[in-house]
Order: sequence, then C-alpha cells, then structure tokens
Amino acid sequence: MPVEWVIDQIKAPDQSGAFSYASGAAPFCEIRLWPNRSLPARGFVFFIAATAVMLALPLIAVLGSPVWWGLLPFILGTLALTWFLLRKSYRDGAMEERLKLWSDRIEVTRIEPNQPETSWSANPYWLRLALHPNAGPVENYITLRGEDREIELGAFLSPDERTDLYNALESRLIAVQARK
Repeated sequence: MPVEWVIDQIKAPDQSGAFSYASGAAPFCEIRLWPNRSLPARGFVFFIAATAVMLALPLIAVLGSPVWWGLLPFILGTLALTWFLLRKSYRDGAMEERLKLWSDRIEVTRIEPNQPETSWSANPYWLRLALHPNAGPVENYITLRGEDREIELGAFLSPDERTDLYNALESRLIAVQARK
C-alpha cells in the first residue's frame, strides 16, 4: 500500500499541549502518500528486454533481405517509444502528498514533478473530513474542508486504500480533538 505512517502516536497524550504546532513540537502523526507503482525498476528492465526480443523475432525471417531494412526503423521506433512512455510514467508518478497533524494544526503538502510545492493548513478542531462513496471524480473520494477551502486527499490511491486512509484519519482526528 502506498501509504507510510512516518509518525503515528495512535492516541493523544495526557498533556494537552504536547503536540502543539505553536510550541514547535513534533506532529501527532505524519502520513506520506504516493501513487501505486505496478512496475518496479527491475520489472522495467525485464519488460524492455522482453519487448526487444519479441520485436526482433519477426526480423529473423527476413534477415539479409531488403525487407529487413524496411521493418527495422519501425521496430526500433516502437521500442524507443515504449521506453520513453514508461519513463515518462515514472516521472509523472513521482507525486507525493504529506499530511501532518498537530493538536492545533493540520497541514497537507503536495509535491508534483515540475510544479511548485503546494501547501494547505487548517485548525483540526474545525476540520471536516469527508468520504464521498460515489459523489467525487473517483470512488471513495476523500476531502478535507477547513479555512474556507476544500482539498482532495489521496485521489491516486485505490478505493479500498482511500477507505482505510479515511478510517485511520478519522480516528486520529477524533483523538486529537478529544484532547482540546
């Protein structure tokens, strides 16, 4: 699952100001989210090699004839385009979302390739966490509303992962709000 709990205190401490952003304390919890990687780096190398072999097989039948020279540019172009598009997919998938939760602040930072980093913050006491099973652009769409703004969270995750994330965030927000 492309969700990593960097810091997870599970329950709020007895001391009310222990996780205060204003006091400079560490967050109550920190979550890092990233898109799924269905093809790891080793798989990429294997896939390109297997594709090259499969594309070269038809060339064996016409080896030494003028047809070989006619097919070669198309086969090399297909291989190069496949390699280029897979690499582009890796670069585009270098997106990351980080959520940090303190007793007096929640902060979401979105990092995308070739784009400036965007941040949003609100007071968790007034925050509204919502799961939209069928109303959003994706199934089980998660939104956070606070400070007169609504943002999406983890839209690149699978529906089951978004449901798990929603449940985990809801329990942590309840724990933090209970200590206020």
